[in-house]
Parts: sequence; C-alpha cells; structure tokens
Amino acid sequence: MRISLLRSRPFAALLAAGSLALTLGACSSSGSATDSASQAASSPAAMSSAAVSPATIADQPFGAACAAVPKDGAGSFTGMAKDPVATAASNNPLLSTLVTAVKQAGLVDTLNSAQNITVFAPTNDAFAKLPKADLDALLADKAKLTKVLTYHVSPDRLSPAALPGKHPSLEGADLTAGGSGQDFTVNDGAKVLCGNVQTANATVYIVDTVLMPAS
Repeated sequence: MRISLLRSRPFAALLAAGSLALTLGACSSSGSATDSASQAASSPAAMSSAAVSPATIADQPFGAACAAVPKDGAGSFTGMAKDPVATAASNNPLLSTLVTAVKQAGLVDTLNSAQNITVFAPTNDAFAKLPKADLDALLADKAKLTKVLTYHVSPDRLSPAALPGKHPSLEGADLTAGGSGQDFTVNDGAKVLCGNVQTANATVYIVDTVLMPAS
C-alpha cells in the first residue's frame, strides 16, 4: 500500500514567531500602562481565565473516554505524543483490539511511517459490538481487514475545527464527520469518545463504532 505523505508547513511557525516578537516589542515600549496590565495578567483570576481559554481547550484532548487514558507513562497523552501512531496506540488500554487488528493486517510500519494523518480509532468495546463470528472472520481475512482498517485513516491531519465535512480515507472511500465543539460523530453513527489525541505523526479520534467501507 502506498500512502501519500503530506509535507509539513513551517510558515505557520515562522509567522507565529514573528507575531510573538512584535507583541513583545510592543509590550516593552508601552511604559507604566503596560506594567499595570502585566500585574493584572499575572493575578490568580487572570491566570485562571487564561487556563480555560477557548484556544487552550482547542489544543487539548476532549471527551468522556479521555478519563480512561493513563495519567502518566507511555500510554498517557504526553507519552503517546512522543511515539508514532501504531506504537502510541499499543500503549493505550482502550485500543488493544485495534492494535491486534493492525498487527494482523501488517500495517504497523505503514501507519508508523506515515506523516500528518488522522486515525479514527475504535475502542475495544466498539469491536465487541461486532458478532464474534464476524470479528473472527474479519481478523482471519487480511485483505478485508486491511480494507476496513485503512478506511479509518485519513491522509490529512485534522484538527477539531477542520473535522466537520467529507474527508478521503486511505481505503479510497470518503468519511463524513459532523458536529462542533467537543461533540462529533463520524458517518452519522460513530461517536467520538476522546478526540484530538496527538501522536508523533497523527491526530487520533477514539470512536465507539467500527467504521465499515462500502462493499
């Protein structure tokens, strides 16, 4: 399977650095008014407000199932961010069945070497919704398993703001996401339980249903 890898875009980082430099320059030259503003901003009330700002929330994982993710170690959000996506998933207790399926399909290296992708990752409970005979048959059929698993991967790294809409999958068929804020669904049925989870090469949305491409 060949995956079209996306090139990173350093311009956003450069613009952000330039904007920060201009802001710092303006602050350093604004005299006593700036000193007063700085004192106000450093107050506990201001710091509390900054901690829950929309920008801060948008950068964090969200969803009820996020509470089940370990607080520290390789399976934590911080630990997962250091590893490529298949390795990161292997350390997450919610995704052990998915990891078994990925290994069975021989997709570990494919997913780990991809760049800037989005993975819709079914939980163990999502796989458990499938009749056991159907799940066993899927795991035993490498071609079909590969088709199903690659349908859960988009070649675009999607932030929550970019998630609503139609997106291509590596399988070939499109995925459609809907919702806003912290409430999203995929293909009108799969609910995002824990979203915006970052790994070294992917953004992960943990979902409650196995997505099935058209036959």
